[in-house]
Order: sequence, then C-alpha cells, then structure tokens
Amino acid sequence: MSQNDKDTRLVFSTDPALNRKCEKCKEVLSECTCTPEVDPKGYKFIAVLRIEKQGRAGKTVTVIDRLPKNELFLKNLTTLLKKKCGSGGTYLMDGRDGVIEIQGDKRELIRAALLKEGIHSKG
Repeated sequence: MSQNDKDTRLVFSTDPALNRKCEKCKEVLSECTCTPEVDPKGYKFIAVLRIEKQGRAGKTVTVIDRLPKNELFLKNLTTLLKKKCGSGGTYLMDGRDGVIEIQGDKRELIRAALLKEGIHSKG
C-alpha cells in the first residue's frame, strides 16, 4: 500500500451506508480486509471423521474436517456435539475449511448426531 492510498482513507461521511463497520475487525466496510464467511445452507459438503493421537500427549481426539468456514455454524455444531458426546471440544477455522475437535473416540455418536442434523459424513 503506498503512502497516497493511506491519505485517502474515509474519515467521516454523513451517508450512513458508508459509515457501516465490519463486525469482526471494526473497520469501515470499504477498508475491511476480512475474508467473507461461507453460508452453510448453500454449501454442499461431506464431513470427514478421523481419529488423532499424535501431538496430544497420548489422548484420543475425534476430528470432523471439511466443514463450512462459518464461525456461527461451527460454534453451534460444536456445542451440539459436545452435549451429545458428553465431552469437551473446540472448533478451528484453519485453512480453507472448518474443523471441529471432540475429545475421545466418539465417531459413532458424532455420526448419528450429524445425520440427525442432515449433514452427511464419511470416515
């Protein structure tokens, strides 16, 4: 970005459309650099289930990969799966897909919960 581009930044406007701010970075929408979130309804996907132990001090973790990269969707699905499995977990938005990690080998419970939500899975 050159020095001239920084000097032309919007400071004030009476037009309310130009003053709207991004929810994530709190910048004016014209200055926002956030990546747009994918709408999970229009995104066809098949969740991939796998077990991981490496780098987790010998603990087993069930990983659900290739989910839409939408924070609200991932947060709600993680909460649902944690309650169904009775264990802890988290979600990540690394790379181009969303990932959910649930503690323990809970593949069967997760597969049933995903199917009930209308999400196809494999693995």
